[in-house]
Amino acid sequence: MSPKFFVKVIVICASIWSIPIHADNHHQHAAAYKPVELANNLYWLSGGKGGNILLSTGDDGILLIDDDFEDLSPALIKILNPFGGIEAVDFIINTHWHGDHTQGNLSLGKTSTIVAHDNVRKRLQSTQEVPLFNMKSKPYPRHALPSVTYSRDITLHHNGHTINLLHFPNSHTDSDSVVFFEEANLVHMGDLYFNGFFPFVDVSNGGNVINMSKSIDNVLAKINDNTIVIPGHGPMSNKAELAAFNAMLKGTASEVRALKTKGLTLQEAQEKGLSNKWDNWTKGFIPVPVWIEIVFNSL
Repeated sequence: MSPKFFVKVIVICASIWSIPIHADNHHQHAAAYKPVELANNLYWLSGGKGGNILLSTGDDGILLIDDDFEDLSPALIKILNPFGGIEAVDFIINTHWHGDHTQGNLSLGKTSTIVAHDNVRKRLQSTQEVPLFNMKSKPYPRHALPSVTYSRDITLHHNGHTINLLHFPNSHTDSDSVVFFEEANLVHMGDLYFNGFFPFVDVSNGGNVINMSKSIDNVLAKINDNTIVIPGHGPMSNKAELAAFNAMLKGTASEVRALKTKGLTLQEAQEKGLSNKWDNWTKGFIPVPVWIEIVFNSL
């Protein structure tokens, strides 16, 4: 692959990201959400353009996991009305700091408590960059920052659910949490899981493909075949599909490691490419050369 072609790949990828932080290519840029019930009073809000949102509703009010881009906030606020409106939102959980999961904080954080890992607050307080795609984000105002943070884990009790938030260091970023709903047998993976395509792993901000796979190993050990698995991006899922995604991470990492061990440079590894058994994972916004770079820099 020529340097000119690689530059073209990066330009194409950057064009499908939204500023100031990334978006993905599997969502249509919709103006409205549709609630899809996954379990008792737990809804996936489909139709966004950022990370998958989960809504919990009940006597205690509303709890949201992630809140999409800022320009989707009017649509998000509108879909909350049948559930009690924005005033009923008690908690917002940010699974990590990227803007497609946290920009809704700017509107909803004025009346809600935001919960996230310590590093989410640290990063949102300052200017951040994603060098691979030349993206920058500005510091968030105080009301849009998490006010409840933790270093390892925290448990919330809300709407009859026991909700365990567990930090997995240096996976997709340095700030990732996976959210387990014990009674509902449901897990929100944040961006530790992109269902059906190569993921973006933010190596420049603490992410690492190898660690991400180990984190998923840990999650797989905690769930069963009936667990509802919500990816950060992509359609709703299950344990078997999550395991297949993890097998892809391990398999492609093994191939790139072999190329690197032979002394190939990044460009040479990209020109060599991956075996065709991974072709089904190229349907998202990360093309093979960019995925090889992410893996190469994780090793």
